[in-house]
Amino acid sequence: MKIVEKANLWVDIRAPVPADKRSALFLDRDGTLIELVDYLSDPSAVKLIADTVLEVRKANEAGEAVVIVTNQSGVGRGYYDWKALQDVQARLYDLLSSVAATVDATYACPHPPPDAGGPEHSRYRKPAPGMLIRASEDLNLDLARSRIIGDSVSDLAAGKAAGLASGTLVSWGHGIRDWEAARLLADDKFTVNR
Repeated sequence: MKIVEKANLWVDIRAPVPADKRSALFLDRDGTLIELVDYLSDPSAVKLIADTVLEVRKANEAGEAVVIVTNQSGVGRGYYDWKALQDVQARLYDLLSSVAATVDATYACPHPPPDAGGPEHSRYRKPAPGMLIRASEDLNLDLARSRIIGDSVSDLAAGKAAGLASGTLVSWGHGIRDWEAARLLADDKFTVNR
């Protein structure tokens, strides 16, 4: 089921929602699950990152939901449209399927940062927790037992703000740049891993 709230959010729920609450693995997309390409709109440029795919498969086997939460300011900036985003997602889903990995849902926020014309206070753009909270409502998720993997401090900050138990910053891409800032997010309720 695809839901497009043109100004705020694109949602693609791909799996049935169980009656019982379950934990989730939240994932950033670009630079975490797939190789980083600025303003990705070409499906042929989608390349999986093996280490993250392994985490997706582990979550699938454990019965956890797998949810992509991605800032896609290219839509808000007019670089590409929702159709291009959907085409990239279709290619991503096909590649994941070919390696026995599945995603339950994807949430994409089109807002650019405020200094690039986006809203001053976006509910959904990470580091805001809105996409994760919306996913918990849509998919019956237990955020306190869930975790996030990302390549930037904003990914982990969104996880902490949503009440997740932990976040992992990947050791490639922006993850190298953001390690010190991400490490400072750790406290007695939120664990930060590398």
